[in-house]
Amino acid sequence: MQYPEPIAKLIEGFMKLPGIGPKTASRLAFFVLDMKEDDVLDFAKALVNAKRNLTYCSVCHHITDIDPCRICEDRSRDQSVVCVIQEAKDVIAMEKMKEYRGLYHVLHGAISPMDGIGPEDIKIPELLKRLQDDTIQEVIIATNPTIEGEATAMYMSRLIKPTGIKVTRIAHGLPVGGDLEYADEVTLSRAIEGRREL
Repeated sequence: MQYPEPIAKLIEGFMKLPGIGPKTASRLAFFVLDMKEDDVLDFAKALVNAKRNLTYCSVCHHITDIDPCRICEDRSRDQSVVCVIQEAKDVIAMEKMKEYRGLYHVLHGAISPMDGIGPEDIKIPELLKRLQDDTIQEVIIATNPTIEGEATAMYMSRLIKPTGIKVTRIAHGLPVGGDLEYADEVTLSRAIEGRREL
């Protein structure tokens, strides 16, 4: 059976989101139909406002509604340390732990020759330009522990180390509450490599 055009368009719209297939898109569309009209309008306004009013910080490339972003503008943060991450959502994850008080640099991806993504396609040139400022003493590379993330980390390390800036990599290993028997060999290997004295 064909859906009426308005709901078919709504389903089609939801299917453009990552991880949303036809069944989930249909469920979401019918859920929206059951919502109060004010709630639907608020949701629609939130989507439009997010698209129109957000931009990327000209310094760190994080999502922001002001430029430079609040993190870059915060002079109480450690200006000598920059944590390099792959995606803007990773900044939120780092900020939740409330331990890191330095600055960020968002790459918006990772080097992936298979996907045609080279160093010039992500924000590595912008990082190198930023590092010309003598204030920065350490770069923490916090790319994902994937093949692409590791390749990106190694590439950046080779470019940055000759400048004399300290380059560190976040530790990888077992999650808290995880069981050894369920960990893969690479995770266990990283956990052993990253061990520290008690």
